[in-house]
Amino acid sequence: MSRKKIEEKKKTKKFSAKAAGKKAHGKKASARRRPEEINTNIKDKKKLKKENRLFTGTFIGNAKGFGFVVLDGVEDMQDIYIPEEYTGSAFHKDKVEVVLLKTSMGKRQEGQIVKVLEHEITQIVGTFQRSNTFGFVISDNGKISKDLFIPKEKTMDAKTGQKVVARIKDYGDRRRSPEGEITEILGNAGDTGMDVLSIARSYDIPMEFPDKVQAQADRCPDHVIEGDYSGRTDLRNVQMVTIDGEDAKDLDDAVSLAKEGDFYHLGVHIADVSNYVQGGSALDKEALKRGTSVYLVDRVVPMLPKRLSNGICSLNAGEDRLALSCLMTLNASGEIISHKICESVIHVDRRMTYTAVNEILQNPDCETADEYRELVPMFLEMGKLSKIIRERRNKRGAVDFNFPESKILLNEHGQPIDVVPHEANDATRLIEDFMLSANETVAKEYCTRKLPFLYRIHENPDSDKMESTLSVIRSLGLDVEKSKQEITPKEIQKIQGQIEGTQAEAMISRLLLRSMKQAKYNPECVGHFGLAAKYYCHFTSPIRRYPDLQIHRIIKDDLRGRLNDDKIAWYKSILEGVGEKTSMLERRADEIERETDKLKMAEYMLRHLGEDFEGVISGVSGWGFYVELPNTIEGLVHMTSLRDDYYVFDEAHYCLIGEMTKKRYTLGEKVRVRVADVDLVSKTIDFNVLKR
Repeated sequence: MSRKKIEEKKKTKKFSAKAAGKKAHGKKASARRRPEEINTNIKDKKKLKKENRLFTGTFIGNAKGFGFVVLDGVEDMQDIYIPEEYTGSAFHKDKVEVVLLKTSMGKRQEGQIVKVLEHEITQIVGTFQRSNTFGFVISDNGKISKDLFIPKEKTMDAKTGQKVVARIKDYGDRRRSPEGEITEILGNAGDTGMDVLSIARSYDIPMEFPDKVQAQADRCPDHVIEGDYSGRTDLRNVQMVTIDGEDAKDLDDAVSLAKEGDFYHLGVHIADVSNYVQGGSALDKEALKRGTSVYLVDRVVPMLPKRLSNGICSLNAGEDRLALSCLMTLNASGEIISHKICESVIHVDRRMTYTAVNEILQNPDCETADEYRELVPMFLEMGKLSKIIRERRNKRGAVDFNFPESKILLNEHGQPIDVVPHEANDATRLIEDFMLSANETVAKEYCTRKLPFLYRIHENPDSDKMESTLSVIRSLGLDVEKSKQEITPKEIQKIQGQIEGTQAEAMISRLLLRSMKQAKYNPECVGHFGLAAKYYCHFTSPIRRYPDLQIHRIIKDDLRGRLNDDKIAWYKSILEGVGEKTSMLERRADEIERETDKLKMAEYMLRHLGEDFEGVISGVSGWGFYVELPNTIEGLVHMTSLRDDYYVFDEAHYCLIGEMTKKRYTLGEKVRVRVADVDLVSKTIDFNVLKR
């Protein structure tokens, strides 16, 4: 929304806060009643269950007060709509019991929350507003519609406009506002980086390391000590490099390659983080609590303290480092014919960037190649091997979604100055190919030996969900063989071949991706659908992913002959829990990264209100269609803004059709749009479509 609208919203919030500060400090109950309304104290739950009216699920709030309940274990029902007066004391993400109402006001099934089983959110981050005798926190999370009442003695002397963290002590109900206390003052709302920090803290991301954890990290050496060389394979004379982005500081993988006749000797060398982070230590517990490093638009929230992640665990050039190495021999067709996994000590020759290596691969006679002349022969062989490995993976049916990522450029004040697409190149693909080879090799080793391990799995898509997507793709004129049968990666690959280079490529690829299941960590080796791989794990990033660190410990116990029956039983007892927790934390990190990106994209487009752009229709729905600009920013053209006709959503053909003009808006179509509105609170962008 515009700055003017933001100010208007603030005024509205102030008014509601003052009204809520009265004795009841709550909203007046809605006058809407139904004869079938359920008493929230009802005891006859057996009858309700028998009538299939009582369910459990997760409440998803809405800024306007109403919400939805996503039912547990029920796939054939839509989410249940909960009118504001029936939300009770439920907060966004709460586990609740919901009763289905016998009649509903609209098409969607409605319900009433009768019990909160578990509160997921225990604190909120928001903007503080002070009155004479109390205060209120207005949540930054738009899905939390209720302001948090703060008694005067619990305000920590926070000032109006400051960003704060507040603990919820009483969740209130439909007549009383929730109540809490301020636990932390983050700073002023306009401070540089405060917007991103507020989002991160609202997801309970720990920004600082506890003193005990930091002290343990500080006691780690800054160099490899003499005793750590013992028993390791010495690879310090092997030519090797790291290849990363320009701004990367936590370098956890190095690569080496030598060719002997028709055979390639590929080495993937991964930082031996487990040498410094012992299982069960304060460092280890904190790493598991975080699960992953979080890469936000303006900062990195690391899984490990910087002394480790950027220091002794980082494979910095010119320094001896401890590693776990996966040494593979591949034949001319890219088949791995032998391998060895070992503890090693390495010495990286040069710290390379994707940009520099890509320049060398594109033109071996360029100036960059002259600077790294002693490494150029190895890079050229790496480029050849990468293509061989990729071709082999493509033949087996691996799905490669090649989306351009968004790169948001900020100035020193944290303001977005540009948003550009950041696409893969031959150097990024090279590292991806080598890392995938190592991950598959390690996973196969431990799966075939039936030892306890943690795998990265990607299960087959749900047939009904995939069929719905395939129907849309057929409506666009593409040839899709399978109908109401389980699809294979090879068939998805064929669809990708048909759309390659077309305007609809990215859009259809996203549709396919959304119809698949999420990859996750699991102790069962069930394969990876997207990679068409029977064996797969995450072995290559122990600095920033806990599952990698976990399997490094198993590998080292195996290499050192310590995997006895007791150790095996121990690993079997913990791996399922580790997999579930780290999968959840990975999803949390992805969501935070998306939210901070959306915020900065909205902030960027706020400066372009009224300007015209050309884009491509990236999604169509019953409320309008989405348009993606060349810089990857996406906005919505609301159905209500299409005033030349009354448009109907044709779900079968994934388009909007004008009833009188028969004009169509279809996936992949180019359109010109004008930036109509930007809402920084909801992080959304609205476009108006211009006449063709």
